[in-house]
Amino acid sequence: MLSKQKAFVLGFQHVLAMYAGAVVVPLIVGGALKLTPAQMAYLIAADLFTCGLATILQVMGTKYFGSRLPVILGCTFTAVGPIIAVASTSNLATAYGAIIISGLFVVLAAPLYGKLLKFFPTVVTGSVVTIIGLSLIPVAMNNAAGGQGSPDFGQAHNLLLALLTLVVILVVNLYATGFLRSISVLVGLVVGTMAAYAAGLVHFSSVAEASWLSVAKPFYFGVPQISITAIITMIIVNIVSMVESTGVYFAVGKATDQPVEQKQIINGLRSEGVAIMLGGIFNAFPYTAFSQNVGLISLTKVKSRDVIFAAGGIMVVLGLLPKLAALTTIIPNAVLGGAMIVMFGSVAASGISILSEVNLRSGNNLMIAACSIAVGLGSATLPQMFDQLPDFAKMLLQNGIVSGSLTAIVLNLFLSKQEQEVAETKAVVRSS
Repeated sequence: MLSKQKAFVLGFQHVLAMYAGAVVVPLIVGGALKLTPAQMAYLIAADLFTCGLATILQVMGTKYFGSRLPVILGCTFTAVGPIIAVASTSNLATAYGAIIISGLFVVLAAPLYGKLLKFFPTVVTGSVVTIIGLSLIPVAMNNAAGGQGSPDFGQAHNLLLALLTLVVILVVNLYATGFLRSISVLVGLVVGTMAAYAAGLVHFSSVAEASWLSVAKPFYFGVPQISITAIITMIIVNIVSMVESTGVYFAVGKATDQPVEQKQIINGLRSEGVAIMLGGIFNAFPYTAFSQNVGLISLTKVKSRDVIFAAGGIMVVLGLLPKLAALTTIIPNAVLGGAMIVMFGSVAASGISILSEVNLRSGNNLMIAACSIAVGLGSATLPQMFDQLPDFAKMLLQNGIVSGSLTAIVLNLFLSKQEQEVAETKAVVRSS
């Protein structure tokens, strides 16, 4: 049983691991829609506040809501383009009206979706988890180089900071024991940030400019408005997120050495639906299970839900106190990238471990794993290859996790049926 102090520190480590991913979405959306600095500050604070509430609901669990798995919820990147498109052609109130109704759709559709889990045998699950890890590695490498688009991208000081952070995490994992080992990523982030500060690469201007208090207000950008086109768009976004979250649930199950049951996934998706509705009400974003934190669980071997509960509480507080939230943004991208390399690599290794339980000498299993991983990784690293397709197809195929998952499911259905037909033919021949 973890003490409250240890649960808090471990929870804070989870917050740091997902913070960049959580904050970048409001920054992109706010920048594209030319929101004022005050509106941007609200968007970030509301996002963190809602993210924390959604995570707490997910991990606590009730009879019908929450997976009771150590899963962090964060805003989905899939929604960025559609939100910008809807808000640009109409307004943000229309986008948030669509988000609220699409969240209700997820709540109602979760039981039906749960019946499709029979299409996720071990070979599909292992392939999906591997794809999750591999598709995130380019994100880690971009950060390690300083962040895509940064003026110092790829410069030696960024690479050295990423390497230092990675080495510190590895050393702590190899030689430390107990609690210190479980916070190896946090230690790496602290050491890397201190080194960056000594080199004059850490700045506190964002902390000085941030306000002390911000309270999330329902319908900050206006009363929700209804548009059928916008609603259909956001429902498609959330169907994509449901597929992605399913892969994350299986990955967490592997990381925590526990089987993931159908009811857990249904309840988890219902909880995500409620979280999406909260995002619409507080004018934040749609939420999904964050794959970034699965690697941290695999690395630290800490499976307690108390840690994720603490992380949710920390995010709620950060959402209420923007100055504290801004303090976490001083960590350089290169330092985050160094930590991400080992975390995301751990997810990929977990997927390979699942695939090791499958007989890959069987041609069908080998083809399912090979094609789905190749398609998923290819989509993640070269999403622009689908730019000429219609928006619906582009939304599906540019997400490596979704395109790889769909490939694995379709191939498993087709090849399993083919294998069954061959077996039946052989049986008929033998009997005659």
